[in-house]
Order: sequence, then structure tokens, then C-alpha cells
Amino acid sequence: MDAIVGLCKRRGFIFQSSEIYGGYNGFFDFGPLGVELKKNLKDAWWEDMVHRRDDIEGLDSSIIMSPKIWEASGHVGGFSDPMVDCKASKMRYRADQLFYSPVIVDGNTIGYVSVLEDHSMESDAQAAAEKLKRKNGVQGELAALSLKEYTEADASEYDLIPSPATGEPGSLTPPRDFNLMFETKVGALSDSTATAYLRPETAQGIFANYKNVVDTGRVKIPFGIAQIGKAFRNEITPRNFIFRSREFEQMEMEYFISPEADWKSMHREWIDWCKNWLVSIGLPESMLGEDVHPQDKLSHYSRGTTDITFQFPFGEQELWGIACRGDFDLTQHQEHSGKSMEIFDESSKSKYIPHVIEPALGVDRLLLAALTAAFTEDEVGGEKRSLMKFHPRIAPYKVAVLPLLKNKPELVDRAQSIYRKIQRKHTAFWDASGAIGRRYRRMDEIGTPWCVTIDFDTIEKDGTVTLRDRDTTEQSRISEDDLLSLLEDRLF
Repeated sequence: MDAIVGLCKRRGFIFQSSEIYGGYNGFFDFGPLGVELKKNLKDAWWEDMVHRRDDIEGLDSSIIMSPKIWEASGHVGGFSDPMVDCKASKMRYRADQLFYSPVIVDGNTIGYVSVLEDHSMESDAQAAAEKLKRKNGVQGELAALSLKEYTEADASEYDLIPSPATGEPGSLTPPRDFNLMFETKVGALSDSTATAYLRPETAQGIFANYKNVVDTGRVKIPFGIAQIGKAFRNEITPRNFIFRSREFEQMEMEYFISPEADWKSMHREWIDWCKNWLVSIGLPESMLGEDVHPQDKLSHYSRGTTDITFQFPFGEQELWGIACRGDFDLTQHQEHSGKSMEIFDESSKSKYIPHVIEPALGVDRLLLAALTAAFTEDEVGGEKRSLMKFHPRIAPYKVAVLPLLKNKPELVDRAQSIYRKIQRKHTAFWDASGAIGRRYRRMDEIGTPWCVTIDFDTIEKDGTVTLRDRDTTEQSRISEDDLLSLLEDRLF
């Protein structure tokens, strides 16, 4: 993870927001390469989700909407995470990411250990338990630990569970709800009537516009509405780089189906579609998994939810959630707005409120997954090489054009001509400085799939250029026309 974060800063993918003022926790800025990578991910999703399907329409709703929408959806009253404070260190934690266990030796509890959620938390807890046993000078067999969320702790255990910050018991507060929505004010007044919210998700904008799309889009069941946009959550503990931040972007789609439809099979179809799409943009299938939410852990609106997970450097975590939301959202908005959310189904000649399947994906989280999957270290000619093996479709630059020498006008002019032709359709990078091998390494590290070198054979012999492959480092001679055709074939 440190190597990825370092590369992101060094090569201009991602910067800490407000860095010149010491940074602002939970917020990030995307540099020249990061903004291209992010745009390519969004464009690929939009092309495949909207443009290449006949049953999905697009939408772009406003970030600030009537607060009544958030009251109807339940966000004002119930969009919260359990929070716990350490009174000694003033550190703050999400209670459902803080785990504890009694330490039992020969049937006797000698104390408690606590750890923060992490891929190594079991081993960390075991090490802490053994340290506690040694510290207390206790002999005997240490029982297996049983880690539980702090939210499951009994009130009698609060004073016994140590703080992760200090290692000492008695300083953690009981869990309490913390609403995650950012408040703002709209209009000239600053009283309670002016209170509004930055949206914590893009889905409600889709539900609020559902009838507008139905009335204007000539859609019929089943159909979907897709949206890409910013969302904001006042996370208690932003962490793991851009994995969990306070300002992020979502790609969500609400797929409206008949209440009589076989929602389980349709849910499975969307899980498979999403998984296949991730593989198509370069995420290895071996790094993907599925996490089916148990019935007792489902959100109140969900009939069934499955997360597609990814092996991040800090462990397997949710990447893409696919939830069956039933008719909860549209029913809530019908009740609170007084406007009918029913649709007339031509095929069944009936009116009803549709049910919904929702694939929801975070752009920033997907970008981190793409960085993780692409990051590679190998050796070329006995030298260590860092490279990003981005799928060509999402790579920030598709081609680098390199004149062999920058002080030979005939080489530079021909290279510029080829560069301008490529630029008309693809993002290209011009680099004329330094040794050619060093230029190749720079392009490898930012993930450019191909380098095109214009040399003296190009202008003195057959007009061919050298095409170098990023992953294999193999080089071949290719004509200018064949080069343009190759890019067209491999990038679309």
C-alpha cells in the first residue's frame, strides 16, 4: 500500500487535499494522471451500462435537493454509524470497526484485548493476548479468542475493554449514533428552515426523478436509470487512502422490475454482469469474491444484498454492492410527497409500484482497485522495474510518442505529425527528453500500454516506426497506417 500511495504522489495520480496547509483528512485531489484514469473508468462504465444497453437511461440530479427527500428516505432520522471515543487520547472510532475479546486462561478471564478492523486483526489480537498473559504472570492454556464488534459489548464490559490508542481499559465511551450527513444552509436565512444536506448517495436523486423519466423516456418494465455523481459522508474515521473518504463519487443504477418478477434470478444476473465488467477493465477474477449479507445483517429496505469484494492491500473489502431494495424507496416518496409512483405495465395491463435492484459502485474505490491490480514490479535486463499494467481502455495515456533524438528536426517533425494524428482520437504523451530507455521506464511506471519511437529508419527507409509493448517490452516495426488501425482495434 505504501508503494502505491508513494507512486500516486510521485507521478501525479492523487494528492492529499489542501496539502500546502497540512492536508484535510478524508479529502483528496486527483492530479493530471488521476483525473484521466478516473474519467476513463467512468466513461467505460457509462458506455457499457447506458450506451450499449437498450434498457437503461441516464440522469444527472443535483447534489443539494429538498430536505424532504432525505426525511422520506430515512436518512435524516437513521443515516448514522455507531461512534465511540477514547476519553484519554481523544481518538474517535467507528464502534463496528473496533473489535474486542476476553482473554481466558484455564477458564479464567484475565482481561480484554481490542483491535481495529484490519486484515491482520486476528494475529494482532492474539499477540496482544499473549502479551497480557505474560504481563500478568499467568501460567496455563490460552483459550481461542472470540473477536466481536464493540457494538455487541455488554454495558458491564465497557470499563474492561482497552482503548486501541492507549492499551488501557476504562477510557472508551459507550457507542452512540453519529449522523453522517453534511448540513448546509440554502437561502438568505440561517435558521432551521434553511437547513439542507449534501447528498450522501446518488440513488435518491434517481428515485425522485423516476416518474419524470417514465413520462419522458418511453421506457417499459424492466428498465434502469443510471447516474454518476458526487456524494458526501462525514465519516467518523476516514482511512485506507481513498477507500473510505468524506467526498467521493458514485456510479449507481436503479433497475426497476415488476413485483411479480423473479427477483432472485435477476439479482444473480446483475451480480454476474458486474463481475464480468470488472474483469473486462483489467481486474483479475482471482482478486474478486462475493459476500452475501446474512438475513439478520440486511439493511431494513433490502430483500437481499451481495457485495462483490476485492483483495485490497489491507484485506478483502467491499467493492460493488448489488442490493434488492424492494419498493421501499418509491413507496416512501409516494407517501411523503403525495405523488403517485405507480407505473402502468403494458405487458400485464396493471399498475403497480416497481421493485428495484441496485448495483452501486464507488468510483474512488474502483480507482484504488485498478491501481492495486495494475501495480507490478519485475526485472528487465537485470534492472528492477515498477510498472502499472492498466487495461488499455482505462490507462491515462494510451500511447507515448518519442523521437529518438530531440536535436534532429527531421525526426521531431515526423514524430510530431504522428503524435497529432493519434491525439485526434486517443490520449497521447509527447516525450523528447532523456535517454530512450529512461523514457520507456517513465511510461511503464504510469501505465502507458505502448511507446512509439521515430528513428532514422522511419525517415530514411520504409517509414515504419518502433512499437514497444509495456508488459513484454517487445519491440516491432510497424507502418503508420497499421499503427493507427492497431490502436483503433485494441482500445474499443
